[in-house]
Amino acid sequence: MQLQVFRSLWGWQGDWAAVAAQTRVLGFAGIEARLPTDPVAMRAALAAEGLDYIAVAFTGGDVVPDQAWTPAQHAEHLSRAIDTAQGLGARFVNALAGNDRWALAAQVDFFGRAQAIAEAAGMVCSFETHRATSLFNPWTTLAIIEQLPDLRFTADLSHWVVVCERLLDHPADDLSAFVQRVHHVQARVGYDQGPQVPHPAAPEYAAALGWHLAQWQAVWAVHAGQGRGVTTLTPEFGPDGYTHRLPFTQLPIADHHLLNMWMARHARRTFADWSAAR
Repeated sequence: MQLQVFRSLWGWQGDWAAVAAQTRVLGFAGIEARLPTDPVAMRAALAAEGLDYIAVAFTGGDVVPDQAWTPAQHAEHLSRAIDTAQGLGARFVNALAGNDRWALAAQVDFFGRAQAIAEAAGMVCSFETHRATSLFNPWTTLAIIEQLPDLRFTADLSHWVVVCERLLDHPADDLSAFVQRVHHVQARVGYDQGPQVPHPAAPEYAAALGWHLAQWQAVWAVHAGQGRGVTTLTPEFGPDGYTHRLPFTQLPIADHHLLNMWMARHARRTFADWSAAR
C-alpha cells in the first residue's frame, strides 16, 4: 500500500500556477483546499502539474456553521458543493458537516440524507471530525455510526483531544468503530488545551505526537486489510488562531508551512517503518 501525502492550502492566497508548481516540486500528490473562486485556473494548474485535488466543503457555510441554517439547508449546500467538486475532478469531498447543537435524532437524519446525496452523485464524501460540527466529539460520532454504519470519515483527531481535554488513551476509549470507517487522515497534532501543538517535534509534546501516530497507524492497518492500494494523509497545521503567537506583538512562534513540511516528512518515515515491520 502506498501513502499519498497532500498539501493543505489553508491560509494560502496567490497564483494557482505558482502554487501547483511548488506543490509538485515539494513532492505532494496533490492539494486539499476549499472550493475555489477561480475553478478554471485551479483545474488547469493542477492538470499541468499532474496533481490531484481533495475538495473541502462546509455544509453550514463556513467552519463555524451559520446557526440559523436548518439541516435541510445544510443538505442542499452539500449537494451543490458535491456538484462543484465533481466538475473540478476532485478525488473526494472532505466535508465539515452539520452543527454541534442539533439533537442526536436530527444528526442521524441529516447524515442519512448527506450520504444519500453523495451516493446518488457517485462521489465519496468523507465527513471530518471538527469542533462546531456534528462530529465535534467521539461519543456523538460513535452514536451516529451505530445507526449509519456506512458513513466514511476524515480523522482530524486533534479536535477530539482538545474537546475531551485529554489523549483518548484510557481502556474505555474504544474508537475502533470509528477507525474502521476512516477514509482520510488529516495530520495535525493536538493536545489537551488546544488543537495544535506549538511544534510536533518538541519533546514536551512527545506523548501527544505518539498518540496521534498510533491512531494513524491503526487507520493504515485497516486500509491495508481492506486491500486499498493507496491511503491518503494531509498535514494540516494552520494559521487562524492555531499557530501560537507571542502576546502584544502577535509574532508567530513557528511557520505553519514549515510545520506541515516537518509533519509530511515524519509521516512518510513513520509509514515506511510501519510498512517494513508488517
